Amino acid sequence: MFSFIHSSDLHLGKRFGAFSGDLPGRLREARRAVIGRLAAHARLSGAGVVLLAGDTFDTETPAPEIRRQVFAEMRDHAPIRWVILPGNHDSLQATQLWSSLATEAPPNVTLAVEPRPLELADNVVLLPAPCRVRRPGRDQTEWMDGAATPDGAIRIGLAHGPIQSFSEEATATDVIAPDRARRAGLSYLALGDWHGPLEVDPRTRYSGAPEPDRFKHDRPGEALLVRLTGAAAPAEATSFETASFAWRTLALHLIDGGQPAAALDALLPEPRLRRHTIARVVATGRCRLSGRAALSAAIEHVGPDFAYLELDESALATDCDVGDLDLIDRAGALREAADALLAESADERLSAVERDLARAALGRLFSMSQTTAP
Repeated sequence: MFSFIHSSDLHLGKRFGAFSGDLPGRLREARRAVIGRLAAHARLSGAGVVLLAGDTFDTETPAPEIRRQVFAEMRDHAPIRWVILPGNHDSLQATQLWSSLATEAPPNVTLAVEPRPLELADNVVLLPAPCRVRRPGRDQTEWMDGAATPDGAIRIGLAHGPIQSFSEEATATDVIAPDRARRAGLSYLALGDWHGPLEVDPRTRYSGAPEPDRFKHDRPGEALLVRLTGAAAPAEATSFETASFAWRTLALHLIDGGQPAAALDALLPEPRLRRHTIARVVATGRCRLSGRAALSAAIEHVGPDFAYLELDESALATDCDVGDLDLIDRAGALREAADALLAESADERLSAVERDLARAALGRLFSMSQTTAP
């Protein structure tokens, strides 16, 4: 039996510029810590090799400290062998990067920078397909079909890119043949690029990113432990969680007359998990101005418990009548502003964005009026 860890898309050094405060730094450190978690699972399961299927680095110019600290971590986990494949974010077009990596790499790190067979163990051969440029414009795994390996050897493919529409940055010319494993006689094809785990067929899988970096996949960060018992035997792949942070999209459907704050509380993860949760609450349905104000206040109250928490209320309809506007003011400038915003929120001559802005402003005006009311 030959066992190895399949991971990809670490995107070390990612800036996370959409966030503020100390969160970007925490997210970057979590990605570096993935190395230790992969190594720990490799030791626990008896796997001697970790395959990283591209985009180990987020850019073609990672800072020197990022490269050196990652290699120091990998060196500390010897004799585990790390195989790093160039992806589209850290392609071989970045000659200075890969020249530096070749100089700095410890003995237990292999840079898979050539499409040629690499021996992983007795009778186990790796066939890597490194990305030479960010958008190669062709299927870089084609060479695997004719690659010569010893008779009866276990053949493992390693590549980065889309199969059909499974891609983060898909273009039609970059598509990997979905039956490449069969064509090339591979026992397993380890893929990177798609940030969510995905089984294409029993011999072809995307591991997914070990630390999520967006709400798109709404899955925990994972990697795969793969066991192979022979060239013809099916691969046994088992996922295991690797992430420090959970990215969660929480669907909150409201009805008029309901209790938005209570509904939100029932939806949120338990308090001990919130510090490492990045959450987006997507509110739908209908509620009155008072309910919308209550929801905003509840989000503001629990927000500090989370690494990050945001409210998307663009699909939440607001029911409003004269009685609601009376709660803002019965006359004067505030009432005139409320009347104008209510009219704009229902004016079909305006764009959807303009109507949404009017509804949001009306809700904000209501909240402010209740906060300052005697």
